[in-house]
Amino acid sequence: KNMSKNKFGIFSILSLIGIFFYACQSEEEITYARYYTAGKQLYENKCSNCHGNDGAGLAMLYPPLTDSTLLKQNKTKLACYIKNGLQGPIQVSGKNYEGIMPAQATLSDIEIAEIITYVTNSFGNKQGFYPYQQAGVDLQNCSN
Repeated sequence: KNMSKNKFGIFSILSLIGIFFYACQSEEEITYARYYTAGKQLYENKCSNCHGNDGAGLAMLYPPLTDSTLLKQNKTKLACYIKNGLQGPIQVSGKNYEGIMPAQATLSDIEIAEIITYVTNSFGNKQGFYPYQQAGVDLQNCSN
């Protein structure tokens, strides 16, 4: 009887240690989760009308956000696209899109970073965390 109490006690302690380690996330993981969640809400309010809830785009007007290659190659330009809008044809996955992306000039650096974190980690994309400091740097380098 004493032996089974001992086993139960050891099992309980090991379980608590396991739960503790599982629950502990790094500061960056917590921040990423916060950005991703806020970015999803911003995306739904500001971007999904054109790009769709699933990131598939709209006909030949608005490109899909499912092309991870395009997003990776232009990651330092994404903040500029969001803040200043985008005009003219853009080619995504071999197709040309002519729609005009409206500027979201009122968004803060952190809101832009949240949207980028969400988009670049949704719709089949896995690019990791995009901090607001990077959005500030990228916005200073906009060509518009």
